Amino acid sequence: MTNIFRTFARRLNSEHGNALIELAVGMTVLTTIILGAAEFGRVAYASIEINDAAHAGAAYAAESRTYAADTANANTAATKDAPDVSGVTATTTYWCKCSNGSASTCAATDCSTSRIIEYVTVTTTGTVNPMIYVPGLPHTYTINGSAVMRVEQ
Repeated sequence: MTNIFRTFARRLNSEHGNALIELAVGMTVLTTIILGAAEFGRVAYASIEINDAAHAGAAYAAESRTYAADTANANTAATKDAPDVSGVTATTTYWCKCSNGSASTCAATDCSTSRIIEYVTVTTTGTVNPMIYVPGLPHTYTINGSAVMRVEQ
């Protein structure tokens, strides 16, 4: 029985296989870092796409007063600009302000000493599902984008 313990003790003190263990640990860490970077890149890409979609909707609506009032088509322009992100929704808001800084309801009589400046705001929302779920992190990421543009007059 003593021989078995001596053999076992010699094998524990031996350096055979240390490189294999170091390789296994190193590859696990490296793989985790690469997968994390890829996932971060996917979420960053989706964020850029959601913000660009908001900009596209606002650009459509800011072309003229007619387009600014057409919120349905501005929302469509925004949602079609982000095909790689699932569940994209858009909300368009048309609002006005007087050139002297006072509030306006977009009525011609609101700005008696100045002129009306029209704006459009498009807010977009989309969801990204992670490729690999990590316990403790959310199952989906919700990404928001927003763009404000002055309507051409």
